[in-house]
Amino acid sequence: MSVLVLVLAVSAACCLGFGFALQQNAAQHAPLGDFLSPRLLLDLVRVPRWLAGMGLMVVGMVLGALALGGGELTLVEPLLATNLLFALALSRVQTRQRLGRQGWAGLVLLAGGVTAFLVAGEPRGGSTVTDPVRHWLIVGGMLGLSVLLTAGAGRCRLTWGPTLLAVAAGLAYGVQDALTRVSGRRFLAGGPAELLTGWQPYAVVVLGVTGLILVQSAFETAPLRRSLPALTATQPLAGIACGVGFLGDRLRADAGALAWEAGGLAAVVTGIVLLGLHPAMPQGTGASGRAHDLQRR
Repeated sequence: MSVLVLVLAVSAACCLGFGFALQQNAAQHAPLGDFLSPRLLLDLVRVPRWLAGMGLMVVGMVLGALALGGGELTLVEPLLATNLLFALALSRVQTRQRLGRQGWAGLVLLAGGVTAFLVAGEPRGGSTVTDPVRHWLIVGGMLGLSVLLTAGAGRCRLTWGPTLLAVAAGLAYGVQDALTRVSGRRFLAGGPAELLTGWQPYAVVVLGVTGLILVQSAFETAPLRRSLPALTATQPLAGIACGVGFLGDRLRADAGALAWEAGGLAAVVTGIVLLGLHPAMPQGTGASGRAHDLQRR
């Protein structure tokens, strides 16, 4: 593993984690009528704390793109999943909660799961799959599922809606990471001309804006613990599926390695859930709390 890729990926996770925590703190006060609407971003852009969180998120995405340019998607994605550790660290400072058994268990599972997956899988690059059917089947399946989850979230936005939106955003961001990797390859192969003549960089922008609206709508309607764990768990799984599915990433495929890889990913998801449900994560009021207050009045 390149030390530079490691530093870039962990730095990206740090910026993303801090940025998500600041964004949710601001988004929970947004008007209820902005749910799943671009107006939500127009309202939030006037909030300094949200702008600070957004700035950190942009820096994190740039660092993540640089890491993807130098490393394989199956290597970078698990490292980016550690952003929840940094979100928890900021929230812990704000709430002054101890980690306790749950926090330490989540931390060990997340860090240990990432390590197990990378050591057992030994991610490495390979030849990009040129079969367009396979390419579009994977991308279309993930984005189609994202659309279905978003539609379902609109019907239960004060119950399961935030979690569904977070999963939908995670799928979109996973595909975005894969297309960012493809865009980087096009740029290295032919410079700006090669990059701008492909559809991938434009899809990256569209997916980024779409994912942002989904995430901010999830942050608006519920505490961070209801959305960030689902987002953090889904994005690397979607990215790894794209990396192996059509970017040519290779993992060790013997029985022992596959068992460790599956166990590592399961530990990552379990650790993310434990950390996301930790009392140190801000509960906030969320839209559901504001709606309940209005009903009482």
